[in-house]
Amino acid sequence: MKGYERIKKMKRLVILGGGESGVGTALLGKAKGYDVFVSDKGIIKEKYRKILKYNEIEWEQQQHSDNKIINADVVMKSPGIPDKVLLIQKLIEKGIPVVSEIEFAANYTDATIVGITGSNGKTTTASLTYHTLKQDLNVGLAGNIGDSFARQILEHNYSNYVLEISSFQLDGIIDFKPHIAVITNITPDHLDRYEYKFENYIASKFRIIKNQTKADYLIYDADDEIITTYISKHNIASTLLPFSLTKVIETGAYLDKNRIKLTIDNNQIIMPTTNLSLQGKHNIKNAMAASTVAHLLKIRKQTIRESLENFQGVEHRLENILKINKVQYINDSKATNVNATYYALESMDCPTVWIVGGTDKGNDYTELYPFVNEKIKAIICLGVDNKKLFKNFENMVEVIVETQFMSEAVKIAYKIAEAGDNVLLSPACASFDLFENYEDRGRQFKDAVRNL
Repeated sequence: MKGYERIKKMKRLVILGGGESGVGTALLGKAKGYDVFVSDKGIIKEKYRKILKYNEIEWEQQQHSDNKIINADVVMKSPGIPDKVLLIQKLIEKGIPVVSEIEFAANYTDATIVGITGSNGKTTTASLTYHTLKQDLNVGLAGNIGDSFARQILEHNYSNYVLEISSFQLDGIIDFKPHIAVITNITPDHLDRYEYKFENYIASKFRIIKNQTKADYLIYDADDEIITTYISKHNIASTLLPFSLTKVIETGAYLDKNRIKLTIDNNQIIMPTTNLSLQGKHNIKNAMAASTVAHLLKIRKQTIRESLENFQGVEHRLENILKINKVQYINDSKATNVNATYYALESMDCPTVWIVGGTDKGNDYTELYPFVNEKIKAIICLGVDNKKLFKNFENMVEVIVETQFMSEAVKIAYKIAEAGDNVLLSPACASFDLFENYEDRGRQFKDAVRNL
């Protein structure tokens, strides 16, 4: 019996985590006849508590009551809860399926699913794909972005979904199968959740194609050695559609001078990169991935071109805020790892004051050295512990200072920057030492810039 056929027959659904995905799953679960219980170790936000009360769903906060959880038939856990937590280990030992929202919800829709994962670029690629598809199709955007996937299935009748999917969400799948999978890139990230073994993290990303067949598609970066090596060493059932900036691709997308050439089944579309709304090499790749999805789903060529030209970008990802005294302030708070910051620094075309720092996830900063030497005039370290940043960069720049306040970081940058410079927040680190999350960090940066 398939894993989910077994789960369908179960009646008690316990949800660990009362956030967006947890509450969405609770609503869908109740509608499908489950006895639902929501448990959160922290405090559930008031807006979610109201939804649970209104829908008469039992919940608890600031604790996990074992006696109300261990009797579950199936458990949906928040992606933020590691598998090594004692409660999760107890559930696994008892043979109780522990799944992600993506797995649970996908069972209740026949929609065409586009699943997008990767260490970086997945939010931009998912948003750009959704922006392109919605011109011609009935489509929802969910997963690691926007409203809960489960709740959208309950409240909307979308025939297509674009899902941004993290490795943590992929760890909790059994039968989930996107018709189109995209892997943007793979670089070391979240290794603390994967026993500090990069191969475990790589395998987690490739779970997105675990249940795919030849009738399904994998779109991937053919310039990414980690991805191509994995594909060469494993028997991949999916139909492969690579994209590349450096290689000529017969079936897929590649860069020919300053044009994207995309060919599927002898049907070709050509797009000048100069017209893309998002500039930079990484955004050409994002555009290739999004346009490949759109081409597969029969979106008109003109619609694809226009969508790539008028897309407004993602908040907190290389977001131009204001120009003050001819200095451009740029919010890249979503850069929570070194590879994301690599793309940000690569795209800087003038002297830059760089605000960096936060919770280090075992970062190796050496790949940033050439850009720091070439483009960075000053570094402002914004974190509780900045010793590693000083050790890496203090001999490369004339000015390196530290602070634990965003307002002060922006004021220091304002004093240092001169006409024609950039001030870039691209932390390369998680935000949890000083901020609620990367969104909070980005908004505080924008507020501080506007208050100058």
